[in-house]
Amino acid sequence: MKTETLPVTVSDLRYLKGVGPKRAQALERLGIASIRDLLFFFPRRYEDRSHFALISEVQPEQTVSVRGEILSVKLKPIRRLRLIEMIVGDSSDMIHAVWFNQPYLKKTFQEGQQVILYGKVELYKNRLQISAPEYEVIESGEEAIHTGRITPIYPLTEGLFQRSLRATLHDIVETHLDREITEYLPQILLDEKKLMGLREAAREMHFPTSPEILAQARHRIVFDEFLVFQMILLRKMERLKAKYQAHTLSIGAETLQRFQATLPFKLTADQDKVLGDLLLDLNQTVPMNRLLQGDVGSGKTLVAAFGLLWAAQNKLQAVLLVPTEILAEQHYKTLSKLLEPFGIPVGLLTSSTPAAKRERMLAEIKNNKLHVMVGTHALLQEDVTFHSLALVVIDEQHKFGVYQRAQLFNRNPRPHQLVMTATPIPRTLAFTTYGDLAISTIKELPSGRLPIKTYWITRKKQDKVLEHILEKIGQGEQAYFIFPLIEETEKIDLLAAEKEYQRLRLGVFKDIRVGLVHGRMTKEQRDPVMDAFRRGEIQVLVATSVIEVGVDHPNATMLVVENADRFGLAQLHQMRGRIGRGHKASECFIFGEPSTDEGRRRLRIFANTQDGFEIAEEDLKLRGFGDFLGTRQSGEPYFRVGNPIEDEALLREARQTALELMRQQALEKDPAWKGFHAHLEAIAVHY
Repeated sequence: MKTETLPVTVSDLRYLKGVGPKRAQALERLGIASIRDLLFFFPRRYEDRSHFALISEVQPEQTVSVRGEILSVKLKPIRRLRLIEMIVGDSSDMIHAVWFNQPYLKKTFQEGQQVILYGKVELYKNRLQISAPEYEVIESGEEAIHTGRITPIYPLTEGLFQRSLRATLHDIVETHLDREITEYLPQILLDEKKLMGLREAAREMHFPTSPEILAQARHRIVFDEFLVFQMILLRKMERLKAKYQAHTLSIGAETLQRFQATLPFKLTADQDKVLGDLLLDLNQTVPMNRLLQGDVGSGKTLVAAFGLLWAAQNKLQAVLLVPTEILAEQHYKTLSKLLEPFGIPVGLLTSSTPAAKRERMLAEIKNNKLHVMVGTHALLQEDVTFHSLALVVIDEQHKFGVYQRAQLFNRNPRPHQLVMTATPIPRTLAFTTYGDLAISTIKELPSGRLPIKTYWITRKKQDKVLEHILEKIGQGEQAYFIFPLIEETEKIDLLAAEKEYQRLRLGVFKDIRVGLVHGRMTKEQRDPVMDAFRRGEIQVLVATSVIEVGVDHPNATMLVVENADRFGLAQLHQMRGRIGRGHKASECFIFGEPSTDEGRRRLRIFANTQDGFEIAEEDLKLRGFGDFLGTRQSGEPYFRVGNPIEDEALLREARQTALELMRQQALEKDPAWKGFHAHLEAIAVHY
């Protein structure tokens, strides 16, 4: 049976020329289960092997393509190795090519054949030579696949090899592409966006005819990826609106005025704007799905407090979910103070809550006697039963699993959701990861906040820094020394933090109190130290990763970060957010000696940049989209070809197209979009 007549099934790959059962299994590890999958398995890069050099002009250390006649082929035993040596000549000169331990090549090459070689030239025994070059024997009128062209380089896995995979793809493109790939975008859009046809684009992506046409093909494929992704996000939002209803929260203007009047300061314009967003969302039957992003110390919790108050005044329930006990305790104290004028008690539930108190609290939650809760993962336990949950505020959502969060939302009426993050979202991520959330931003810091001066310090100046900190402590200020833990080296890092604690306590800070907190301490060990630091009884706190985002201590004005070169820009910015939260000038000192240019650039950007949004953009550029975002649970990246950083303009264009299609309901009403609708349905199951 010929491969061309096979029906399209998962088993196709085994019967393809050059594949077989073992390579089919290897391809499945790359997510390729059918011929169509293989046709959309595009190269990761290309090498331009299309320009042939005259052998007489070739220089050592160059990577070149040469074409000539095979003048001789010999198999030479050298000690335990078997060497194939071939001499190729063109009209200008000769060059040697050698392969070790590939004796079968003796039968591949014959004198008089035309051959293309591609590889790095070296000078060996005063002659030009290419070791283990890519090669291709060219019959008269035959098209080159591996050399003499812009050559595709594919991602590989164990059991796959570049040359054989390329040959398989060439055969499939020639024999299956026209049948397997059907255009699904309507001609009117192709014309409007000046997009290449899908079949031509797929063909050019595999075996491009020129760099210019390859760029057009990539443009088409990337636009498709972005359009599909944006459509899936927008349809997800539509389904959510159709499937669930939320509690409508009504509140009078006087409550908002009274809330603002209880504050010891005036809200910023950004906070006012976000409160307006909440007023609109919470008064709807459509569940709110909003992301509130704001730089460290910008006052997000205050905005969230109003939402919690709003729910409680409607005799409904609201929770603030936070990742750590330290943060939960801090938010509990802050919210209790803010909601006290309204007579609204706040509950705190963590893994450290005593059993008797927990049982009493669970009963109050179930009977709707407790309307505002703050807690950690303890709020997600199965025995926590809410009577009428109307609002869920999540601080740093990425620290909670999808299944964990779903426990709060899988109910009807569905709670409104407000996600808060102190890690500003780069624009490109806002269009992708958070595309199904409405986004509110607080950029403006509360009045009176001073910029934090940041210094990248060498070890030679360490003693001067410590003397400066000691002088500031003498003026009543306090300092953090942070040793963030890296999971792989946690024991080593912890020892380093403890050693530094002893060195500081017995050395330069011997006349003041120095405290130590780290993640392995129990709550009973840690809380007295933190409380003493808050009260000013401890002047220097040596800490590891337990000093989390949101820990608020206005009198802490100095921060020292050890081994700063081991951390990303966003992490460093979060650490710096532990200071500068009062009205005093604050200083951050980072110690780090990066061994790479990228590491040095990272610390230079950090030292010179205060704006968290700017830092987020730079961090994304440095780390790349894949590393910044991670991958989906299936292990596949969001985009196979597109890069939201490099292709941001195209991402925006696809977003606008998707919004217009949703507004017009084009996929449901216009027959021209029938093909894309079917394509979208097939793709959506993977997201």
